Amino acid sequence: MKKTLFFLSILVYTIQTNAQKINWMTLNEALELQKENPKNIIMDVYTNWCGPCKLLDKNTFQHKDVAAFINKNYYAVKFNGEGNEIISYEGNDYGNPNYDETRANKRNSVHQFANFMGINAYPTIVFIDNKGGLIMPLRGYYGPDSIELYLKLFKDDQYKKITNKEQFDQFNASFVPEFKVKGD
Repeated sequence: MKKTLFFLSILVYTIQTNAQKINWMTLNEALELQKENPKNIIMDVYTNWCGPCKLLDKNTFQHKDVAAFINKNYYAVKFNGEGNEIISYEGNDYGNPNYDETRANKRNSVHQFANFMGINAYPTIVFIDNKGGLIMPLRGYYGPDSIELYLKLFKDDQYKKITNKEQFDQFNASFVPEFKVKGD
């Protein structure tokens, strides 16, 4: 019995130390925080019905290296692209006037802010600069090993030095990943 309790204690401790939570907030909160402490924003645009969105959250955003890096370098935002949250952005308010509460976990109408940002696929990871301007949306699922490049590229103004595909290819070729991935 003591061995079983000891094993369970070790297992729980291991799970807790390997899983790290991202400090998610709303876009309105992140934009407000930028006024006092400018920092870029990473926004996970998801829907409740989207399978790849759930995988992104489980496999990527709960990865300890990814979560630690995001918490240190970004304001992290979760935004339901078909939800009913009111977003205040650049002097305009965006909502979802056709939102249907009975379809909260099914396909729903697209949020006006998702339309404004040009988001037409889920998941989409949106990077926003420290002044609230759009840097780039990344469509689709990215694992810890593939998102690391973008997290490091967009954490500061380094991305502004890349102005064409050749420069990006050079950055990509010289990039040395540091996040631990299963099997490393």
